[in-house]
Amino acid sequence: MRRREFISLIGGVTVTWPLAVQAQQPVLPVVGLLRSAEIAESVIAAFRRGLSDSGYTDGKNVTVDIRVAEGKRDQLSELAADLVRKRVAAIVANTNAAPYAISATKRIPIIFVSGLDPVAAGFVPNLNHPGGNVTGVSFFAGPLTSKRLEILHELVPQAETIALLLDPERPELRELDASGRAQGQKVMVFKASNDREIDAAFTAMAPGNHVPQGLQ
Repeated sequence: MRRREFISLIGGVTVTWPLAVQAQQPVLPVVGLLRSAEIAESVIAAFRRGLSDSGYTDGKNVTVDIRVAEGKRDQLSELAADLVRKRVAAIVANTNAAPYAISATKRIPIIFVSGLDPVAAGFVPNLNHPGGNVTGVSFFAGPLTSKRLEILHELVPQAETIALLLDPERPELRELDASGRAQGQKVMVFKASNDREIDAAFTAMAPGNHVPQGLQ
């Protein structure tokens, strides 16, 4: 082989070899974080710490794709569907986002983080054997709401009316109404799922402006 041809061959290898190596680099698995409302930086940091404790570092051997509906429920279906189209490795969802993720896929693992009873909320059919592609963590804050009413009654026994600001999809609303009646108190439930509704609810709570939004 002539010297000029040899140099040309080496030059060709030098140019093409890095491209071939780049093409063979593994694609990082993606974990979708689906939220119905704004997520605090501390929550994101805690999520990344949890991944790190399991040996995963965002940008190194896994990619975290954060999707937030910012209180606009109508966006959750599309956000969940987009994560499915992206073929993420798993979807982590909060209470209000979990139903949309569950509806979007029966194949991709879904991990919910919720304060509700996951069986009563319809996330899983059974705690011991959830089955399917859904699992998660529940701290059962919802069932404790009635207990909080009892404690509030002990602290302020003279209060005849108690106002509660809750998410419209909370399943324990009727239970709260029954608990209030049992204690001789009227429970006014104000429902809000975005900033505008929260502002309106606080305005309605002001003395003389009580306009109960009803129970579901």
